[in-house]
Amino acid sequence: MGQLSNRTIAVLTESGFEEVELTEPVKRLREEGATVHIISSKSGKIKAWDHDHWSIEVDVDKTISEANAEDYNGLLLPGGVINPDQLRVNEDAIAFVKSFFADGKPVAAICHGPQTLINADVVQGRKLTSVKNISQDLINAGALWSDEEVVVDQGLVTSRTPKDLPAFNDKIVEEFAEGVHEGQHA
Repeated sequence: MGQLSNRTIAVLTESGFEEVELTEPVKRLREEGATVHIISSKSGKIKAWDHDHWSIEVDVDKTISEANAEDYNGLLLPGGVINPDQLRVNEDAIAFVKSFFADGKPVAAICHGPQTLINADVVQGRKLTSVKNISQDLINAGALWSDEEVVVDQGLVTSRTPKDLPAFNDKIVEEFAEGVHEGQHA
């Protein structure tokens, strides 16, 4: 039994997620015993992006309209350029993200994933990192951006790029295992 054997984690994504930013964290979470659900706006399959081309397809477990944040212990937002750009304008996705912060549950986002957090209005005063391309967007939204491999702020885990995945994966396991963080409330 792993550290997360009693945890259910939501992975909120759309087609266009960066392949390794979903597959590597999901693999690690499952190795630690977590139940992981892929949640998207559409049922069926979603397609990954791998650096510069479309790649694998992943089964969607639940649509955003079917998913209830109360059923999950944590939330993972993979990056990729296309995926967060779609999520951040989806009102149901934004409401889903906000409910994790309202309940103090751990949230993890990598690369461009924090873009969704901007539209959810949960980065003000929070220390985090991301791919450098969106650093100014996060700063303009009130985040305390830092160019580090992984940043943890009261249950919010962020990383920059796929090269940071080993550190990111270690921290998401730790934070998802800890559970609710009182300071996480938005």
